Amino acid sequence: MAKILAIRFSALGDVAMTVPVLYSFAKAYPQHQLVMLSRSALAPLFAYAPSNVTFKGVDLKNGYKGFGGLLRLYSELRGEKFDAVVDLHDVLRTKVLRLFFLMDGVRVAHIDKGRREKHRLVSARNKVKSPLESSFSRYRDVFRCLGYSFPFNFKSVFESGKSFPSLPEGFGEKEEGCKWIGIAPFAAHKGKIYPLLFQHKVVRLLSSVSGVRIFLFGGGNREKEILSAWEKEFPCVTSVVGCLKMDEELALMSKLDAMFTMDSGNMHLASLVGTPVVSVWGATHPYAGFMGWNQQPENIIQLDLPCRPCSVYGNRPCRWGDYRCLNGISPEKIVERIKKLTE
Repeated sequence: MAKILAIRFSALGDVAMTVPVLYSFAKAYPQHQLVMLSRSALAPLFAYAPSNVTFKGVDLKNGYKGFGGLLRLYSELRGEKFDAVVDLHDVLRTKVLRLFFLMDGVRVAHIDKGRREKHRLVSARNKVKSPLESSFSRYRDVFRCLGYSFPFNFKSVFESGKSFPSLPEGFGEKEEGCKWIGIAPFAAHKGKIYPLLFQHKVVRLLSSVSGVRIFLFGGGNREKEILSAWEKEFPCVTSVVGCLKMDEELALMSKLDAMFTMDSGNMHLASLVGTPVVSVWGATHPYAGFMGWNQQPENIIQLDLPCRPCSVYGNRPCRWGDYRCLNGISPEKIVERIKKLTE
């Protein structure tokens, strides 16, 4: 039996994308033990993992801050006698950790993020617009470097047979014939966010459809304020911001008929429970390899513009200043796609 440490600290979407890979590895190699090292807040993603997968959470801002914190973390990890380390992050912090392990005689491998290809994909002048390897495949390749080959066979975080959390009182049971739709209007960067005025229209159009119930997902005070206002405006709309823990959000998402998101962490959360997602892409592009698990190309809403994509992560300001890649998408087009998905 081998004991393997997998490392990925951030962000939510990137850590979520490790789940199908780690679950698939665990099923292919039940004799091996896999430990996932990440931020403590992301533990719910692994609460229903196969029995040979465990989660170790750390607070990098407090208990393990700086080089001294890394030394302390390594000292703790060293005591667990790992046979191999897979670095799924490849940032300075994880490079230092894997160097420590390497010096201790532990086999290590790290992800190839394809930085050069991604740079060409978003280049303003010499853009090479072609699909790149997905993050799922890149994560799996790290295991292959250590001699572990396996097929992808992940379906949902709730497939292990463990009972998943029930929803709090007030959500009610899903009535027969009723369609539950989730909407996550926000993302980490402006270049990924469909204009809120248009999203409000999406909510209005969907709420006018008989038998539809809409759940709004988000986080933080500003998002809570906006979505609470939408909830008050439309009788069939419920904002879950601040109401649910992450595992409860996953449970609710698993009951949805469809989810509408940006290129965001919520797209990946819905994907982890097998819910079909209609996603809007602006500054970023699915070609970069960050599509949700098992999501279908026909549910991608995007415009084919010469300037797209201009950013891998959506954090670059629009060079034209008007975010035409997002403002050019009509709410009606999104609603039409969601309706087709829920028919």
